[in-house]
Order: sequence, then structure tokens, then C-alpha cells
Amino acid sequence: MTENASGVQHLKSFQLPPGFRGRSAFVVQLWWLIQATLFACSPQFMFGWRRWLLQIFGANVGRGVKVRPSVKVTYPWKVIIGDFAWIGDDVVLYSLGEIEIGANAVVSQRSYLCAASHDFTQSDFPIESKKICISAYSWLATDVFVAPGVTIGEGAVVGARSSVFHDLPPMMVCFGSPAKPVKSRFRGASCEY
Repeated sequence: MTENASGVQHLKSFQLPPGFRGRSAFVVQLWWLIQATLFACSPQFMFGWRRWLLQIFGANVGRGVKVRPSVKVTYPWKVIIGDFAWIGDDVVLYSLGEIEIGANAVVSQRSYLCAASHDFTQSDFPIESKKICISAYSWLATDVFVAPGVTIGEGAVVGARSSVFHDLPPMMVCFGSPAKPVKSRFRGASCEY
């Protein structure tokens, strides 16, 4: 394919929008250094230490939050985590846009929350962020992918290895790729969606 091919990206012309990162390049690099050392090398039980590191870099982290040392957070100042939420091993919070995780929500191991994408129809491949909201009491099981702009409803359960490209309703068990509501979270309830 040639440099002049139309309809594809030409990355030479890509530019990050002004202020996109939300902090200076120095602060971004400092966070990545801290994350790779003091955060990642902390013992498993040091949840308070990791909460504190996230908070001093601008994350809004509630009481009793459990974040494992292998979690990766791109820009903590774009992250809100509600009280007593759990973030499991090897979770990626790709917080190029805002990510909000509600109280008592669980994001299980190896899940990937991606709050930005590119417009592949334009040759300069512009980046756009869209907020992700994981509502209170919801549970993302292992290895769930959540796309930019998605809201997971309160109390929803998303099955292992699901891919979520659209909003999911509250109090429903959802799974698949793309994830779809399958049944009520509560035994005996009807599935009305």
C-alpha cells in the first residue's frame, strides 16, 4: 500500500489534542515510573499504600478500595473508584478518558477498560475519549473488555471473556461478544429487556 492510499490512516499527520493527557509530560512519566516500581512492587496486602499513590496522582479513590499491585492505570487523575470496590490482578484501566467505578463494584482479573479510540475513517487517525461507567454493585468477571463510552448498569453481572460495546442494563446477567442481557441477576425474576 502506498503513502497516498486514501481511506487509511497516515500516522505522520496524527496529533494528540491539546491537553488530552490532563497533566504535563513530566507528571505522566513520573506516574508511569512510580507505577512500575513503588506501586507494582508493593506486597499484595498493601492496599492502603496503592490507594494513597493513586490519590496523590489525582485519582478519586474511596474507602476500603482494593487495587492489586499488577493493575495498570494510564492516567490516575481521570479515574474515580467508589468505596469498597475491588480491582483485580492484571486489570488495565486505559484511562485516556474518564473511568468511573462505583461503590462495591468488582472488576476481575485481566479485564480491560478502554476509554478512548481512533476515528479510522480519517487519515490523521484522530483520538477521542469517551467516559466508561461501571455502576455500583456490578461485577465484571475475568477478562472482560469494555469499550469507550459504555455504561454498565447498577448490579449487572458481565460473564467471563465478554466484550461490551454498548450499555448494559442494571441487575441483569450479561455475556457474549458482544455482551447481551440474558437473565435477571435474581432467581425467579423475569427477564424484561
